[in-house]
Amino acid sequence: MSLTEYVVEISDVYKTYMMGKIEIHALQGITFKIKRGEYVSIMGPSGSGKSTIFNAVGGLDIVDSGEIFIDQVDIAELDAYELAWLRNRKIGYIFQTFNLLLAFSAQENVETPMVFAGLPREERRKKSKELLRIVGLEHRMKNKPGQLSGGQQQRVAIARALANDPAIVLADEPTANLDLATGLEVIDLLKKLNLEQGTTIITATHDLKMINISDRIIWVRDGRVDRIEDRADVQISAIS
Repeated sequence: MSLTEYVVEISDVYKTYMMGKIEIHALQGITFKIKRGEYVSIMGPSGSGKSTIFNAVGGLDIVDSGEIFIDQVDIAELDAYELAWLRNRKIGYIFQTFNLLLAFSAQENVETPMVFAGLPREERRKKSKELLRIVGLEHRMKNKPGQLSGGQQQRVAIARALANDPAIVLADEPTANLDLATGLEVIDLLKKLNLEQGTTIITATHDLKMINISDRIIWVRDGRVDRIEDRADVQISAIS
């Protein structure tokens, strides 16, 4: 299989934090690959290393050792400017706290990554409208986050994540702050985008409902990959 089929490649990655005088071994030799167009969920108990993996793949945290390739680019070889460019153009982020700019409208929030990417105003406006239509919020474009429900805010965050046609979308607990019904809507939307847009989606999640829409599940424990399973091989299922 050629390398071009993989959008994420992680090899023997280690990360240690200091908590006072105590060493926390967050990642201990993490290795896996994710194919272009896959929907992968990273699952495990609290403290297992899910968020650290999320931050490492997203270029938000520097690892101690090992290799991380995003769309065939070794992120360890990038300087600060190049890493910022990669994060803006290759990676879309969805956070459990939405992280929307409260003073901006839904449309302006979606346009923000395009501003940093240098897209002209007219192109930004056209594209943001289309993305909000895709997530079902074309009628709320001018509303600010405080005028939107939690589910609507997460839909804006999803549209923003897609702003620059990223190679991958990283979703960190995207349903954590949503009620059951709204969480299911967001899960269905992510899977729809995965299927129809061909977007590679990686979620770090506790939500077992993610299992049913994932192509593969990477189970982590104590900073290590415990096992990697295809959806068909997983013995548990979340009942919606």
